[in-house]
Amino acid sequence: MSRIARFAAAALIAASACAIPAQAIEYPTHPIKWIVTYPPGGTTDALARLMGAWLSEKLGQQVIIENKPGGGNNIGTEVALKSPPDGYTMLLVNPAHGINATLYKDLTFNFVRDVEPVAGIARTPNVMEVTATFPAKTVKEFIDYCKANPGKINMASSGSGTSVHMSGEMFKMMTGCDMLHVPYKGAGPALIDLISGKVDVLFDNLPSSIGHIKGGKLRALAVTTTERDPSLPDTPTVADTVPGYEASAWFGVGMPKGTPKEIVDKVNAEVNRALADPGMQKKLADLGGKPIPGTPADFGKVIAAETEKWAKVVKASGAKVE
Repeated sequence: MSRIARFAAAALIAASACAIPAQAIEYPTHPIKWIVTYPPGGTTDALARLMGAWLSEKLGQQVIIENKPGGGNNIGTEVALKSPPDGYTMLLVNPAHGINATLYKDLTFNFVRDVEPVAGIARTPNVMEVTATFPAKTVKEFIDYCKANPGKINMASSGSGTSVHMSGEMFKMMTGCDMLHVPYKGAGPALIDLISGKVDVLFDNLPSSIGHIKGGKLRALAVTTTERDPSLPDTPTVADTVPGYEASAWFGVGMPKGTPKEIVDKVNAEVNRALADPGMQKKLADLGGKPIPGTPADFGKVIAAETEKWAKVVKASGAKVE
């Protein structure tokens, strides 16, 4: 190879090496799609729209929320993970992503392997709630009623494999309550049927239910975390009656594996700025959410730890979906 040719080749390699960082600095240059794997009206949708509005303003491009429910969270997840890793497809990561790894046997993806962790958003309690006219007003009264009426209580969830579902399964396992699981395609339709009395109990993510609780349409029996939540200070914990019970929901941002680090870091930095903003903190607190700031690696550790934790619950409950 001539001296000139070698110089040209070296210059081409150097230019190629600089291409991705240059693109990342300019990112985003057009709208970003944010896939939410549940219909409107639930916690995932509420958090995505709240954070999406911030990112749209700060990044200078619209973040478009695209609801893709179905398949127990898996349809939208597969679409997101198989999208080009260019930073223009995000996924609202939620507890079902950790649970489904064990609950479903034939997934076309491995979530821990195939997702690029970007940033945590919030951790929230779930809340054990019934209609305002349900006979039980405490967790103990609920357990007593359930045991006096085995198999007659319908336990709604936002879908098989969600933290809402598995929180109920954990309650069944630890109390001996016999309840029929009724899965819905998201918290929105489950709440409609709970309020109307078609189902009896729901262990919902607090953000999507808190307005109905404070409005008197639903009665909160307990929160699922080990401590009371400031947004419902008079509501006890399930653990007050069922020692050792604990569950919480966690949410964040993911992208397809292989998304350039510069893009991941840019979105992570902006999410963390949002979580440090007093106005955003108040909005999250009003929904019962606590910010979980940190690096992409920190959020990756959350995903891995929650996947391991819920694997034990899924296996102990015997729950599985083909």
